Amino acid sequence: MKQLSRLVTALLVIILCSSWGFFSHYRINRLAVFTLPKAMAGFYKSNIEYITVHAVSADKRRYVDSTEAPHHFLNADHYGKNPFNIIPQNWVDAVVKYSADTLNKYGTLPWTIQYNYYKLVKAFKDHDTVAILNTSANLGHYIADAHVPLHLTQNYNGQLTNQTGIHALWESRLPELFSDRYNYYVGKARYIENPLAEAFKICRSSFKEVDTVLRFERILNKSFSSDKKYTMMLHGKKYIKDYSVAYSKAYHIMLKGMVQRRMRLSILAIGSYWYSAWIDAGQPDLDKLIKKPLADTEKKKILQEETLYRVGKVLKSTN
Repeated sequence: MKQLSRLVTALLVIILCSSWGFFSHYRINRLAVFTLPKAMAGFYKSNIEYITVHAVSADKRRYVDSTEAPHHFLNADHYGKNPFNIIPQNWVDAVVKYSADTLNKYGTLPWTIQYNYYKLVKAFKDHDTVAILNTSANLGHYIADAHVPLHLTQNYNGQLTNQTGIHALWESRLPELFSDRYNYYVGKARYIENPLAEAFKICRSSFKEVDTVLRFERILNKSFSSDKKYTMMLHGKKYIKDYSVAYSKAYHIMLKGMVQRRMRLSILAIGSYWYSAWIDAGQPDLDKLIKKPLADTEKKKILQEETLYRVGKVLKSTN
């Protein structure tokens, strides 16, 4: 019973603290499928449920693999006020400058993206369906993480500035409340010339938003009493304290579309990394790898989703 209790607790921690929240990771990976060209779209649409469900596998792995956690963040501010001017992009050069232990302690997110990118290239070359799907899902997860500002700072949960809980507020509570209203259409995937440089570019962009994310919440907090800031919410069979709708809405307005922008950028980047890996692998015929064609009802649903995506919307019942 103690082991079961610990497992339940661990799973609850995953759900509450996972990057972007399970909800957002599902949606981001799923919509990235619609950015792909025709030669890739058939395969990814046939496996869209797998790509969606496994969007959070990397988060779950953190609780069974002690080496997984650093893959999800880069505490850039550990390296100074202008970290991206001094951190070597090449892993070997970074290890020489800082040591592998230091890099692993403060996060390896951009290098994790690069590693999984070339892993996907290999999977395409090998025509390995399982590896393509698993690596695509994992790569999508890490790319989405890189678009979250709080994954780029040591103050990742506001714990250093008396703002504990802001992590879940920004990347879980706000999307769950407001993301059905977002416009998700980002066009077609593009080719990425340098996957590592692009990963660092994404991280740099997210890092620039860290101050805004934290500062705005500090300002807002001064105008809300505790009983107005929080509410009790039913999660599963238990009530837990969470940010109130009023507080969340006020914060969402202050951020002026930031969460939507970061989600949109995530979707386009994921599709672009998948597309680029396929190009670099020699554009293999993915239609031959489709194990089970979609049923007519599934095709109809996916077509409906894609039609909505093209006007920036989603099925509200879709993750």
